[in-house]
Amino acid sequence: QVELVENGGGLVQAGGSLRLSCVASGRTFSRYAMGWFRQAPGKERELDAAITSGGSIYYADSVKGRFTIARDNAKNTLYLQMNSLKPEDTALYFCAAATTYGTLMRGAEYWGRGTQVTVSS
Repeated sequence: QVELVENGGGLVQAGGSLRLSCVASGRTFSRYAMGWFRQAPGKERELDAAITSGGSIYYADSVKGRFTIARDNAKNTLYLQMNSLKPEDTALYFCAAATTYGTLMRGAEYWGRGTQVTVSS
């Protein structure tokens, strides 16, 4: 069982930056594939970025070059550095974990409650 708690969301102007953090409970954080998903009102949840237990990284095309995912296994923490934010990045952002990268891509096993990011124009 893994519990995930996100923080770092907020209101920012277009072009600004935010850093999201996700702290995981448990002693096996390093074994999980981790990801950041977003869900905007009226839209389906979608994967923005993922990082495997081995450090391989995936980014959705919409965030490449702007977002950076990282993990600190010693701190059981996942990060998402978001730069050059756009109004269309406004969404509820979720941290997610899965035992495999494939499972993560299909929808993960564990979810945080989300943190709201709002980008004003």
